[in-house]
Amino acid sequence: MSFSIAGKTAIVTGAANGVGLAIARHFIDRGANVMMADLDEEKMRAEIGELDDDGGTARYFAGDLREKLTIANLLSATVDAFDDIDILVNASRQMERSNPLDPDDDAVEALLQQNLMISLRLSQQVAKRMIRQTEESGRTEGPAGSIVNLSSIAARRTQPDLLAYSVSSAALDQATRCLAVALAPHRIRVNSVAFGSVMSASLRGAIKDRAQIRDDIIEGTPLSRIAKPAEVAGAVQFLAADESGFMTGQILTIDGGRTLLDAVDAPAH
Repeated sequence: MSFSIAGKTAIVTGAANGVGLAIARHFIDRGANVMMADLDEEKMRAEIGELDDDGGTARYFAGDLREKLTIANLLSATVDAFDDIDILVNASRQMERSNPLDPDDDAVEALLQQNLMISLRLSQQVAKRMIRQTEESGRTEGPAGSIVNLSSIAARRTQPDLLAYSVSSAALDQATRCLAVALAPHRIRVNSVAFGSVMSASLRGAIKDRAQIRDDIIEGTPLSRIAKPAEVAGAVQFLAADESGFMTGQILTIDGGRTLLDAVDAPAH
């Protein structure tokens, strides 16, 4: 199986940095048309260079996806550039530590908005477009689209100071399952990649400030290393490609075995 995405059109959010940027690069390298979406226009422009209206397989769209009008404009820009939308990768995400016992801490609301609601609203609007373009084409068989969310193993792990991040990740996992069932009759698949530590720019910065972080992650990971962004991008390609066409509503874990470990070494009785 080739798991080809060549010629398909994908929207990738969070595409200015980290894993989102790695996914956008990966898709472009494999022949997909990519609309990169993020708040940071300067970084996206620097990444793909200046493109005229008719050149290249990549475009960028800068805007705050928390706004419904911005989502509508993103879809319009993608359709104007590439006609159809085949793949949506919701890679826009934020991690923030907070005090779980502080009633004035608004981190839960903020991360639900950033990590759940942007992905949910964009998925709903893109799915409507996918359904419409399938009806207009008259195709009654075959895939109509694929949506891939980026989640985290934090949805299944418990660290009190990551309450907001864990809750928003768990909510996104459940949204993935619900949308998968709702969109299955329309031949649109919805899956998610939940990953552990990935050597992104933010993690490099954290390790630079505290070298012990790297050792702690490696010690807690059976494969004894930190993932490369390209490894997450490859998993996203697998879920986006037609060859995974009988897979929907699944949370694919990419963590080097980290969630398999019991933090307590003593045997259970």
